[in-house]
Amino acid sequence: MGFGRYLVIRLLNALVVLAIVTLVMSALFVKVAEKDLENTIVQQVNAEFQNLQQQGRIPKDPDAWRSERIAHYRSQYHLDKPYWWRVQYYFKNTITLNFGKTKNPVFGSEKDVMAILKVAIPRTIQLFTTAQIIIITLGILLGVKAAQMVGSFFDRALSVLALIMSSIPMWWFGMIMLLIFSFKLGWFPSRAIPDPNLTGWPHIVDLLKRMALPVATIVIVSFGAWAWVIRNIMIGTMQEDFIMAARAKGVPERKVIYGHALRAAAPPVVTMVIFSLLGSLGGAIITESVFTWPGMGRVYWIAIETNETNLIMGLTFINVLLYLGGVILADLTYGFLDPRVKVGASENV
Repeated sequence: MGFGRYLVIRLLNALVVLAIVTLVMSALFVKVAEKDLENTIVQQVNAEFQNLQQQGRIPKDPDAWRSERIAHYRSQYHLDKPYWWRVQYYFKNTITLNFGKTKNPVFGSEKDVMAILKVAIPRTIQLFTTAQIIIITLGILLGVKAAQMVGSFFDRALSVLALIMSSIPMWWFGMIMLLIFSFKLGWFPSRAIPDPNLTGWPHIVDLLKRMALPVATIVIVSFGAWAWVIRNIMIGTMQEDFIMAARAKGVPERKVIYGHALRAAAPPVVTMVIFSLLGSLGGAIITESVFTWPGMGRVYWIAIETNETNLIMGLTFINVLLYLGGVILADLTYGFLDPRVKVGASENV
């Protein structure tokens, strides 16, 4: 099987999985949305009736008027259609990225779900993806160094640091950082929301100052665990026969580590990198709440708190899409990074 055919098969498998997951989500969310829409219709009809009362235009038969308005809104929201019709309606809209609108505006005056996501995703990339890139870089450099110095003071110190920092809740550490560097010392702003009135270099400087504390919090809490995992992967790889053979041939240690061992350990490392970067696009609800950062995590919290079904549906679909994309990307990179892997190779070759 050639690489192109293998790629097509993986893409088709991902599309099938995406369709199944979206169908299941649609079937579940239709039930949740039905109850929510029924309450919304009652509130709208009551608001209309109160408005008519204030204008002195009370209907002659209030009950008949209410029934007529409720029937009108039920038809408008497709509640008069059968259950499976609504499931396929939600499925079609979700697959085509038509998530609809929210009941209440998010991020100012925006109610279109796709527009809200377009605002939140770049903000999350600014914060969490930046922090994740720093974490990955530090983790690989420190983990490789610790693997070269197994049993040394540096190796033991890194293991203890990874254990301690991984045990600290990120939201708690973020509050401590705010208390010390914002409220006590006054070095950084306490709110991470950028000033909309600034432009050019002042805007960039203000943004960096507001990102400093949340990025530092995420990096300090997370880089130790990354370094510890990379260390363990590299220790196992460096005990392989081809590494010993390379050293016996007199290959420089730096080339042995970075040219042979790290490349052989690349598949699990690449998997971690891809899913860490994709996972960072989802943000973090509690961390963003602590620093009032208006990203994807904050949107999730707003959607759950206000029962915004369309927004939850859009967020869930985007995360599933990113996850499947990460699986395909990780799977396809194995053949390039590990010479022992032959994508789609025959067992008889």
